[in-house]
Amino acid sequence: MKIYTKTGDKGLTSLIGGTRVPKSSLRIECYGTVDELNAHIGLVRDQDVNASRRPMLKEVQDRLFTIGSALAADPEKSKMKLPDLHAADVTLLEDEMDRLNADLPELRAFILPGGHPAVSHAHVARCVCRRAERLVIHLAEDSFVAELVGVYLNRLSDYLFVLSRAMAHDLGVEEVTWQARL
Repeated sequence: MKIYTKTGDKGLTSLIGGTRVPKSSLRIECYGTVDELNAHIGLVRDQDVNASRRPMLKEVQDRLFTIGSALAADPEKSKMKLPDLHAADVTLLEDEMDRLNADLPELRAFILPGGHPAVSHAHVARCVCRRAERLVIHLAEDSFVAELVGVYLNRLSDYLFVLSRAMAHDLGVEEVTWQARL
């Protein structure tokens, strides 16, 4: 199988279902951003501090592929059976956040991203996740997007924030709090 097809050379691509759309369309931007997020999650997963968290992060990556396939399908023309997201996927993120939070000091201020390269990678992933969520919400204004997609991305960004704190804690890195200049 060749990777290149030359069918996108003029700036169009096909959705699942056959509809041709500009590569600049909002739907393409959505699943492209989810793909970008998935790459960042892979980088977070590869950090040594996350050795015990790799199965959870792999699960997140699998769910992001699920979301990407839903976003890549023409909601009106696709007849292909696609993997689906479940409420239990959101619950898994919430349960994992609760587990991680149990070992963390109480959050009393805004935290500046950084402190260690591994922690910074998690914060970048969180920001990309928030962007993906905003794009998906925008797409849902004019086109069908399962509500659970936005819910999952919202919860995932929260998870990535808690994960960044857990990583900092495990690495013995001091969290730098924001000091508002008033």
